[in-house]
Amino acid sequence: MTDAPAVLLARDDVDPAVAVLTLNRPARYNALTVELKTALLAAVRELAAADDVRALVITGSGRAFCVGQDLGEHAEALRADAASAFDTVTEHYNPIVLGLADLPFPVVAAINGPCVGAGLGFAMTCDLRIAAAGLKFSTAFVGIGLTADSGLSASLAHAVGVPRAKELLLLNETFTAEDAANWGLVRSVVPAEEVLPAALELARRLAAGPTKAYAEVKRGVHLGAVSDLPTVLAEEGAAQARLAVTQDHVSAVDAFLGKRTPEFRGR
Repeated sequence: MTDAPAVLLARDDVDPAVAVLTLNRPARYNALTVELKTALLAAVRELAAADDVRALVITGSGRAFCVGQDLGEHAEALRADAASAFDTVTEHYNPIVLGLADLPFPVVAAINGPCVGAGLGFAMTCDLRIAAAGLKFSTAFVGIGLTADSGLSASLAHAVGVPRAKELLLLNETFTAEDAANWGLVRSVVPAEEVLPAALELARRLAAGPTKAYAEVKRGVHLGAVSDLPTVLAEEGAAQARLAVTQDHVSAVDAFLGKRTPEFRGR
């Protein structure tokens, strides 16, 4: 055990509107124990309630992003009561994923090392991803006789299509950051030491943008992935009506007409 917090939540030194959330169990490659999952859920809820955050970076301490469920702890739960061993899915995994997806600002995953199982699910829930060159990804679930959790069945299918999603989940073959970039899963691949700086640079760019519009973009894309066209069109219209009265939209139109660069305040 360690006295260090399981999750670190800080603000960027350059732009305090950017939050940085770090999974902080490096000795265990940020495996998801109950302690870490509980702390992560609490941090996500804290971020959802913050009114001064305009972008978030999520990363892992040490050499890994997150290797998924801590199997030692899971084995103990199975021995204690197999019928309740998966209560963590509804108690932790599902609210973490929904909380991340619903954050009203962009979320960037700085994937600094191995990203496996639910760790991959969390990364795929983020809006944008930057990965370290050469790192390995894996779905992992069928390797221990399970199907996916953390929304990975949907997020992979939406990102790479149903055939490749089935391939990744059924065959459980590792793939690299370079593969992920070729498939469009990550925005860029950089040397390991540049992952966090690159993610922070991207988050600062987003934090300077129209935060309320970004929130509507996220909501619209999530809806568009599962809805018919009339539903999407109706929601796009409603979202634009909501944005029409924001300071960012009104001032940006004035700036465009005045041939000035708009300054967004997130309001």
